[in-house]
Amino acid sequence: MAATLPGHLAVCFGRTYSSLPPPSSAAKLRVSMTVSGIASSVSRPTSMRALRFGRSQLVGSPIVTPAVVTSQPSLPLPTARVHPVVARRVCPFTGKKANRANKVSFSNHKTKKLQFVNLQYKRVWWEAGKRYVKLRLSTKALKTIEKNGLDAVAKKAGIDLRKE
Repeated sequence: MAATLPGHLAVCFGRTYSSLPPPSSAAKLRVSMTVSGIASSVSRPTSMRALRFGRSQLVGSPIVTPAVVTSQPSLPLPTARVHPVVARRVCPFTGKKANRANKVSFSNHKTKKLQFVNLQYKRVWWEAGKRYVKLRLSTKALKTIEKNGLDAVAKKAGIDLRKE
């Protein structure tokens, strides 16, 4: 379906349609269209805005968009991408995290790099809970736990071991 003003051509999906006779300004253009096998008629005033005319920026010929149809098939909404949960590279006991540093080549050319913390998954015996607790901690925190005890280090860091 294409309706244009006199002297113009309408391009719709690669097909060219000739002009229709000029309608009177008081008259309404009756457009009938078939959507999914159901015929419906839409009454619109014959103005440039009502016919939804536009100019193509590529060719310069008018483009006709179809009139509003009441029964449109519902399209599925785009789903959000689910990203896997990745543990941060931060030690919960000491607060150590990655350090930004320069990688210096032989020619003294400096490029940015990250120096990550040496984090390890470790099962540590928790004396108060009479069980093993699996933790992801830095090697520095492991040495501190061996020196001061798990309860003292966890209390200082504000970590509740009963949850883990």
